[in-house]
Amino acid sequence: MKITINGQEVAARQGMSVLEAALDAGIFIPHLCKHPNLDALGGCRLCVVENEATGEVLPSCMMAAEDGMKIQTDSAKASGARKLSMEIILATHPADCTGCPKYGKCELQSMFQFMGVGPERWRKRSRSTPDDLGNPLISHLFTRCVRCGRCIRACRELRGANVLDYVKAKEGIRAGVPGGKSLAEAGCKFCGACIEVCPTGSIMDEVGQMKEGVSYPDNVVPCRAVCPAGTDIPRYLRYIKNGEYDKAAAVVREKLPFPRALGRICDHPCEASCKRAALNEPVSICKLKRAGADRAQDSGLWKARAVQLPTTGKKVAVIGAGPTGLTAAYYLAKKGHDLTIYEKNAKAGGQCRYGIPAYRLPDDVLDAEIAEILGVGVKLVVDAEVCKPADLLDEGYDAVLVAVGTHKGVMPPLEGNALEGVVTCTDFLKQARTNSLPQIGESIVVLGGGNVAFDCARTAIRLGAGRVHVVCLEAPDEMAAHKNEVDEGLEEGVILCNSSNILAIRGMGRVEGVEIEKINGFHFEEGRVVVSAIEGSKETIACNNVIIAIGQRPDGTEGMGIELRGAYIATGDTLQTSAKGIFAAGDVVYGTKSVVEAVAAGRKSAESIDRYLGGDGDISETLIDYEAPDPYIGQDLNFAGLARHIPELTEKSHRIGCFDEVEQVFDDAATADEAARCLQCDLRLCLTRPKLWNEYEGRV
Repeated sequence: MKITINGQEVAARQGMSVLEAALDAGIFIPHLCKHPNLDALGGCRLCVVENEATGEVLPSCMMAAEDGMKIQTDSAKASGARKLSMEIILATHPADCTGCPKYGKCELQSMFQFMGVGPERWRKRSRSTPDDLGNPLISHLFTRCVRCGRCIRACRELRGANVLDYVKAKEGIRAGVPGGKSLAEAGCKFCGACIEVCPTGSIMDEVGQMKEGVSYPDNVVPCRAVCPAGTDIPRYLRYIKNGEYDKAAAVVREKLPFPRALGRICDHPCEASCKRAALNEPVSICKLKRAGADRAQDSGLWKARAVQLPTTGKKVAVIGAGPTGLTAAYYLAKKGHDLTIYEKNAKAGGQCRYGIPAYRLPDDVLDAEIAEILGVGVKLVVDAEVCKPADLLDEGYDAVLVAVGTHKGVMPPLEGNALEGVVTCTDFLKQARTNSLPQIGESIVVLGGGNVAFDCARTAIRLGAGRVHVVCLEAPDEMAAHKNEVDEGLEEGVILCNSSNILAIRGMGRVEGVEIEKINGFHFEEGRVVVSAIEGSKETIACNNVIIAIGQRPDGTEGMGIELRGAYIATGDTLQTSAKGIFAAGDVVYGTKSVVEAVAAGRKSAESIDRYLGGDGDISETLIDYEAPDPYIGQDLNFAGLARHIPELTEKSHRIGCFDEVEQVFDDAATADEAARCLQCDLRLCLTRPKLWNEYEGRV
């Protein structure tokens, strides 16, 4: 049908309101109670227009479009009624907009500026309603509430939560939680739909939630934003919650080829950003990834749509078969390039195999995922050390990626560091993994406070050490090691010496002990550690071996013939080195970080090398069609208190005598329950952002 608005003919569908027809045609009419995802109520009366045929002035949101009708939005009667409604709304609204976080994005501000209603017309009435700042994640600033009801309708109609309603207070009617309850007590799931639809900033993200310099989507879904590989965490958690593990695995594999390994060893920065922590504890995202990936290991769903492009005739060599090199080779081979990986060790895996104990990452898990990578056409040459990357270019390769990692342990300038029985963490863990470790003594001291230090300590216990001390400078709450690693180590018998400094390693030809002293604190000056020692606290711990676990660095880069920064390879934004055709990525460029960051580095290097070889650099894959999530999440009176599930561990008596996997996978019930703790923050991004008046083509 056709209707005429201000002399302009526009199309309208059956059942459409005049307001909807106008907005669809790019003609702006002020409105507050209407939201793109919510039906209007007609309460704000800002959208009033005049029907030329009848002379009536009615809200356009409640006026059904009829074929041939003629509407005036700017007649004297319509404009007067609209301005009066705005003045009534503004009478109890704060007059100063400049201090409001919604400034410049407020729909009310946009409308009164458009209508030309200024402060001089306002008949101000003070409404000193106290704000509700007692809820996590969400702040309710009642003085900004214009009673449009959008938050209430979103909570009821879009989410099915039924938490918000109109509340009668001595200051008047406002939106809120009936009965004086908190959002948690009312069963809120903190999805944020109320924030998203609020036109004025009456309901806002809690102060500090929205970070400066971060995009809106990344602020709303921080877990996904901080994942180095960019995995769509809320999406795969929904599949896991529903028991659709094959679909969850497909989502994860769109971004990384090691879902089972990372489900065991990822340092999960996503969990540190999880908004659920504001309620009690973050969602156990890493362990859910393992639960989904382990159950879907035999699923072929993700393979059905995996990219495999025709051969390009280009040859690429990768030096190093760690997570960075394997990831890069995987994606470059799928782009049609001929890939060969050269690995100096007997097996692929890098530090995943030689630096992480089998009780955390079993060989069979790593082997299975490496087999998938080799299965796309990647050739692996082991026991092959490449000292000069340029030699591979001379052999006919079009590009070379150096991804040798950081396999050389850092040895501090300690007195006694050359004694027999002193070993670096990298050598110790590799020798333990390859069964080539010389016999260790009864008593071990490990220097360091990170995860690697505890890997060494727990490995030493499994190799028969009767007493293992971990000595570190950090206080208990400052340690770099994950809490679960520390707790499990202590349970297995590790003796932790916090706030302690090793002064010297003592012995005659062989280690006999370490001299330590307690400290009040420490800091760094020009790269050197400066400690504040406690007088009279020196003591000597008798031991047979000392394992140094204070850092790692690249090995052999000095002879590669490319520009370095210290021992690390210098690269530009494209990861190309000072030599044309030679790229570098991962720990060898930026220092020892995490496996998931190594995977991300592998992806970036694959993109750069593909572009260098004439490709488009697009390694993205869609392994499963996007399915819109169910927005109707309902209410749960126990939701805020749902406890985080902790994986079960094998009995201590069994695990300290072998390298069997310690941490067990969640069972089906725990998997579903843990995934159900997710706030589904991404549902906010499924709501349509209302346009402000200056974003419309037409004007009233």
